[in-house]
Amino acid sequence: MLLLIFGFGLMVAALSGWYRPAVPTFSQSVFVAGSSLVTVGLSETDATGPARWVNIAAGFCGLSVMTMAVTYLLQVQTSIGRRDSGILKITTASGDPPSAIALLERYASLGCKDELEQVLVKGRDWCAEVLQSHASHPLLIYFRSLETRAGWPATLAALLDLAAVIEAIDEPKLRGKAILLREEGTNLADELSKLLRLDIDRPTTDREVLQQILERAARAGYGTPKPHGLERLASLRKRYAPTVEALSRHLGSPPAPLLPNDRGLSREELAQLT
Repeated sequence: MLLLIFGFGLMVAALSGWYRPAVPTFSQSVFVAGSSLVTVGLSETDATGPARWVNIAAGFCGLSVMTMAVTYLLQVQTSIGRRDSGILKITTASGDPPSAIALLERYASLGCKDELEQVLVKGRDWCAEVLQSHASHPLLIYFRSLETRAGWPATLAALLDLAAVIEAIDEPKLRGKAILLREEGTNLADELSKLLRLDIDRPTTDREVLQQILERAARAGYGTPKPHGLERLASLRKRYAPTVEALSRHLGSPPAPLLPNDRGLSREELAQLT
């Protein structure tokens, strides 16, 4: 906006003779241009000839800039609201920061395992929306989520872990939707990490921890691990986990734990699962 005021100020100064009375100084020219840009019309001079078109162009540019600014702010607010809505739904069910096994156990303890199918579908939609909005407006990446300690990378990690665990156990009804979620979430992590030019480390995950996750899922009432299910889970996590962890480090937000402290589950619910 300041550049526009300065630029139109130069035009007004160049056409100062076409104003009645003439614009005497450059500072007055900037004032005339600024008055036209914000459509206030406080100038004490009348434009004639080509100067009239300069005033019209300045007014049009001013309205355009303000319209784009308001539209951008509304779009940012909407995008952040949709992203944070998904984060809150996950953290409410699985703790803060969220984890896949806590989510599975919570749904099992509440007797609503059938709802996991919708979690996978909506999780995939959430990943697609975040990718579209954050790739189009990279500043959104740095907006922190309210009402939660976990940032959006932790929610993404929990969703990816959820999909990977389901792929590693015998849950044929959920498998297809889990694969689609994992592919969408991995694409989100890859694209944003490339956009931010992050360095990706490739640490290995403790297989004993992964084995505990599969055992806890089975105790919660889900399918038993498939043959080579542990290797499958480790292979999938090796693909996406380092990228998501790099995003978490870059934003200074806590990563999603593999084995949480069962936050969000009551003692009675835990007793039913063990």
